[in-house]
Amino acid sequence: MSQELWSPILLTVELAAVTTILLMLVGTPIAWWLAWTTSRWKEVVATIVALPLVLPPTVLGFYLLLLLGPQGLGGWVGPWVGMRTFAFTFEGLLVGSVISSLPFMVQPVRNAFEAMGARPLEVAATLRASPWDRFFSVALPLAVPGLVTGAVLGFAHTVGEFGVILMIGGNIPGETKVLSIAIYDFVETLRWREANILSLGMLVFSFAVILAVSLLARRSGRKVF
Repeated sequence: MSQELWSPILLTVELAAVTTILLMLVGTPIAWWLAWTTSRWKEVVATIVALPLVLPPTVLGFYLLLLLGPQGLGGWVGPWVGMRTFAFTFEGLLVGSVISSLPFMVQPVRNAFEAMGARPLEVAATLRASPWDRFFSVALPLAVPGLVTGAVLGFAHTVGEFGVILMIGGNIPGETKVLSIAIYDFVETLRWREANILSLGMLVFSFAVILAVSLLARRSGRKVF
């Protein structure tokens, strides 16, 4: 394949990989809190996390564009890291991808934490394990199926995202032109062969992801959503 095809593929893989790592770092504590908290704000936070599931991507992308643009938070933070704004940059895509994919990470992990019940943690507490020890040595190992499912879904959703990416990233080759944008661009310019190559690859990838998640859920005996 030509560099014109490889460039969006490599950029998409890089974006999805970094996004997945950030999702695990951010989403796991949120899932833990939602699974065990008794706070009155629990359902409010859960609703906010789940908003990207039902909110039109262009709406989410529009508000992220305002937030990350020169008149928003991005214009205030950007100069600190040598950028004018986070809009239409890889960093902006990263922020948008984490926010739009967050429920795909949080929900499976939350389900895994809730499914294990309080008994294993109570047993660890009787053995004088600290809260951190109970979390890292008991809770996380038991939640591995949920973590893997969340990581796979988060990665896959980032690969396939279009609306949010288009709104905050645009179509800058080598910077923000990921797979979904490249396919749209090839169709717009009537380059059907290139669009078909990338689309077929996405189709195979999507099938593999759904199959892997289904097999994992069946093996663990836990629901994904």
